[in-house]
Amino acid sequence: MSVHDELTSVQHCLDDLYRSLGRLEKQLGSGGLEMRRVRTDAGHLRESVALLRDAAAAPAAGKRPDLVTISDAPYDMSLWTDSDDEGLGARDRHAP
Repeated sequence: MSVHDELTSVQHCLDDLYRSLGRLEKQLGSGGLEMRRVRTDAGHLRESVALLRDAAAAPAAGKRPDLVTISDAPYDMSLWTDSDDEGLGARDRHAP
């Protein structure tokens, strides 16, 4: 099965779950903590499947980002004239 088919199958199962929860709510009532938690969890599952569907539909799914080439040429030393060597203190002072 393709990813799209699997996600569609999961969506159908979630729809069945929602229908079953609706029937349970009619029998047990919707005010109990347990029913609210199950309804909230089912909502989170629905949101997660929607995110999965969006991620699977994205054209860059699984594609590695482009590499950036860093030159081996030395840096311009004038970039560092106003900074201290971190952890070593200033150049003209001694450590205690």
